[in-house]
Amino acid sequence: MKKDFYEILGISKGADAAEIKKAYRKSALKYHPDKNPGDKEAEENFKLAAEAYEVLSDPQKKAKYDQYGHQAFDGSGGFGGGHGGMNMDDIFSQFGDIFGGGFGGFGGGGGGPRRAKGSNLRIKVKLTLEEIANGVEKKVKVKRKVQAKGVTYKTCSTCNGQGQVMRVTNTILGRMQSASTCPACGGSGQILDRKPSEADAQGMVVEDETVSIKIPAGVVDGMQLKVSNKGNDAPGNSIPGDLIVAIEELEHEFLKREGENIHFDLYISFPEAVLGVSKDIEAINGKVRIKLEEGIQSGKILRLKGKGIPSINGYGNGDLLVHVNVWTPKTLNKEQKQFFENALNDEHFVPSPEKSEKSFFEKVKDMFS
Repeated sequence: MKKDFYEILGISKGADAAEIKKAYRKSALKYHPDKNPGDKEAEENFKLAAEAYEVLSDPQKKAKYDQYGHQAFDGSGGFGGGHGGMNMDDIFSQFGDIFGGGFGGFGGGGGGPRRAKGSNLRIKVKLTLEEIANGVEKKVKVKRKVQAKGVTYKTCSTCNGQGQVMRVTNTILGRMQSASTCPACGGSGQILDRKPSEADAQGMVVEDETVSIKIPAGVVDGMQLKVSNKGNDAPGNSIPGDLIVAIEELEHEFLKREGENIHFDLYISFPEAVLGVSKDIEAINGKVRIKLEEGIQSGKILRLKGKGIPSINGYGNGDLLVHVNVWTPKTLNKEQKQFFENALNDEHFVPSPEKSEKSFFEKVKDMFS
């Protein structure tokens, strides 16, 4: 079971952005590879802290994590489902500024070059309710910028391959040193040397690639998943960007989703309501047969446990709520009309709700409880 992100950083759920950043810096410095050479446990803790910070420092990701837990990112999000999708270079590329110059890139003895990261790609994937309920693997074709074959790069002379340039300014507090991305190489530490004719000014070409995306059961409309390293390349010794996948839920013909529950409107005739009947109703994975008792009332809600959408947190399934509607005919023939006219004074047809019968508002309250 994956460790809670807040527990990893030693903070509470109410921590603000400054507290989250401070906690990550403290943890990252403690487990930094330069301070713990050859210590695999420290390296693992370093990655875990980076994974926690990557999520909790982003307001949207933090909100999804607070609501859905690790399931919101596992499979395609976070660091590829277990921080395995982001290596040390990824961490220093994204969060190097956290260390404030106290350490450099991994394995660089405190002064190694940083690797640039390519831009992210964004796509939208449309899913049916059945696909959402069961989870699905989708193969999509994306156009990615990749380094052209035969392209070569050389060390940037402006930053000497560091990807950063240092500036020293005089202030009333003394001389202050700051680092910024090298304007010549964009942070890659390398500039174009030779390129084939089909490549652009950065030595890149656009290629089609089929990417497999594993989508977990229970995702919601608007949720974003991340496939690591499937975005655009950047020039030189860089890290590819990520593929951001936005989920779009397609409307179902008969079923309506509400969170993890599914609603279905069942229409029955007046004779069926009087005599009782068995009905096949639509469910996510096929039809389900239910039995309606004699004298069932219009507006009654039947709850079928576990027939809804799986929780993305792995807490079981929602329910299927069947709303019973007694259909009133709009036209009658002479004999039918006579029957109901005779029934007007029949005590069997006089409304007589029992005390156990719940009101509409009580039914709605039960439905959401």
